[in-house]
Amino acid sequence: MKNNQSLEDYLERILILRQKLGNVRSIDIVHDMNFSKPSISIAMKKLEEKGLVAVDEITGFLTLTNEGERIARNTYEKHCLLRDFFISIGVNEEVAAEDACKIEHDLSDETFTQLRRFIKKQ
Repeated sequence: MKNNQSLEDYLERILILRQKLGNVRSIDIVHDMNFSKPSISIAMKKLEEKGLVAVDEITGFLTLTNEGERIARNTYEKHCLLRDFFISIGVNEEVAAEDACKIEHDLSDETFTQLRRFIKKQ
């Protein structure tokens, strides 16, 4: 699952950077995640091969495919819900964000749906 986790992290990061910057290139991910250019290049190639990201040959802009967008939004929604829930029960914001990032990848859809339903009732 570790491989899927890192791919989900990259997709989520592209989504977040797109919201901040508009257009995203690999170098933006390098700076944001503090990873090496070769590591990001390899990861973007894997995402492209899996049909989750498209890279514009001329501009270098990264675009999430429909499936990449779906995965990124799902992962980000889980992250935000978990982070906010942890904060609401008294967890420090930084710790809450770190823990949410760890859990978001392994949380089943069923548990996430029920957790979201529970939180909305509160």
